[in-house]
Amino acid sequence: MFPGATADRAAASYVVVGAPLDATTTFQPGTRFGPDRVRRFAETFDDYDHHTDTQFSQLAVHDAGDVAAWDDTADYLDHLTAELRAAVIDDAVPVTVGGEHTVSWAGVRATTPSTVVILDAHLDLRDDYDSNPLSHACVTRRMLDGLDGDHPTVDRVVILGARTGSPAEWERADAPDVTVVPPGEVADWEPSLSGSVYLSVDIDGADPSYAPGTGTMEPFGLTPREMHRVVRAVAPHCVGVDAVEVNDRDDGQAAALAGKLLRAFVYEHAAD
Repeated sequence: MFPGATADRAAASYVVVGAPLDATTTFQPGTRFGPDRVRRFAETFDDYDHHTDTQFSQLAVHDAGDVAAWDDTADYLDHLTAELRAAVIDDAVPVTVGGEHTVSWAGVRATTPSTVVILDAHLDLRDDYDSNPLSHACVTRRMLDGLDGDHPTVDRVVILGARTGSPAEWERADAPDVTVVPPGEVADWEPSLSGSVYLSVDIDGADPSYAPGTGTMEPFGLTPREMHRVVRAVAPHCVGVDAVEVNDRDDGQAAALAGKLLRAFVYEHAAD
């Protein structure tokens, strides 16, 4: 159980769902262990948040456990979408713990935001990767363009901390529906958001010196403090959140950061 997530499902304002998908990782696998590690390394955190003067255990958070993954990624994403949408129908905010970044598309489909804010080292704007349109390297493109017109898309994506991508991805990023904020400008970024927002935290947005336990490390990234400020600033606008791409290739640094950012999201969202 995610520490402090003690509310009954029927009374929950926030529903934590583990999504241990590990199907398309291109370098270091292990995101199947992400949900368990995030829960484990969040155990040391104090229940009390001085910034909002609240106790996490009093914010009606429920841990629904994991939606176990299987080989058919498209089918799994459909099932995960339905599980997350059930929380939305019950007027709760889904808090998804990945798992590879592909699971964020399920979160977006479940919550139907107008804008997605993403902390990420990568643009993830490929139309396909190794002929797979459901690769983790394509998740932001799926949010914008859907898949064969079968799924709803968002109006705008803001990618904070991106520092790498293919030529085709950078070309797609030049379109009016994409805003890229490079790492050096994130500290001064202020959200200008309208409508509903979904927040996705890819842990590789952090510099790998802070979060080495991730599949595709990319140097010259964000500090935990910069990511924390973004999460606090965006949370009040959000209808859903996830933390993804944590694996088991470190001593818990990536999992601890992901867990702390998710808790910061709940504290700030509940305080709004």
